[in-house]
Amino acid sequence: MISVANLVCGILLTFVELNCENLFDCQHDTLKQDQEFLPNSTRHWTTSRYWKKVNNIGQEIIACGESSDGWKLPDLVALCEVENDSVCRDLTKRSLLRKAGYEYVVTQSPDLRGIDVALLYNPFTFRMLNHQAIRVEPLADMRPTRDILYVEGVVATDDTLHVFVVHAPSRFGGESVTRPHRKQVGDRLSLAIDSVRSIHPQAKIIVTGDMNDPHDGHLPQQIESFGLTNVSRGVKGTHGAHGTYKYHGLWQSIDHFFVSRSLLLFFSSCIVLDASFLVESDDVYNGVRPLRSYHGMRYGSGFSDHLPLVARFVFGD
Repeated sequence: MISVANLVCGILLTFVELNCENLFDCQHDTLKQDQEFLPNSTRHWTTSRYWKKVNNIGQEIIACGESSDGWKLPDLVALCEVENDSVCRDLTKRSLLRKAGYEYVVTQSPDLRGIDVALLYNPFTFRMLNHQAIRVEPLADMRPTRDILYVEGVVATDDTLHVFVVHAPSRFGGESVTRPHRKQVGDRLSLAIDSVRSIHPQAKIIVTGDMNDPHDGHLPQQIESFGLTNVSRGVKGTHGAHGTYKYHGLWQSIDHFFVSRSLLLFFSSCIVLDASFLVESDDVYNGVRPLRSYHGMRYGSGFSDHLPLVARFVFGD
């Protein structure tokens, strides 16, 4: 792990991971089951609510650049639960982030609801070389799931990063019943990582996203078996968050950062960002909870039901 002292002679790269909690636009896609997020739906997902959400996510990403050393715009942002290219364009070109200069790549997954994963990147600090959406073939009893997003790019020190963004199937229906679905994602991810390593044996690899499994769950353990280290294990916030997600009063860390041994040397830190404006008092279970967009069907005008992970790396001498 890089020490704080080495920040003086190295180049800092900040990588954020965030599940956006249903960042849908207000238009119906006839090929997807997105009726829940339309103006005339039970959620009353109006244009004003949509733009409130987009700007909230932008504010959240900007806040992730704050540290004890000052503020720096995050270089990479992995997003889960974004509906399509349209919302990514609005987020990067028309929201509070419009002057940040972010570019993005987003998948077009077979997920029935239409949710995808995306990667925002600062083209001045990360030069993208190529990207690919990796399809996960569903099992017989498994709904089509999100593609894995693979992005290869170069940072300012000419180090090449191989990034995989994952949003694994949920536990809806039971953990044991859905475990094979997440394992299917892990198996496909393993093949993709092996493919990268066959060409670049010492590849600097980052796997991040919402795994819908805690640190000791099957999928995170499976990913660690690929020779990756979970650098987000046990991380907490500074305003009461003991994970990225709170369910029935229990904090869980189902969002993760994994890095290869070749990249671990450049890893500096990882935190849960639980800034005061991102959380609210938990009147039922005590403590705090993420300030989310919806509590069931009740609109909360918040940010997300997940808190962001912020990982920092230092490259250079």
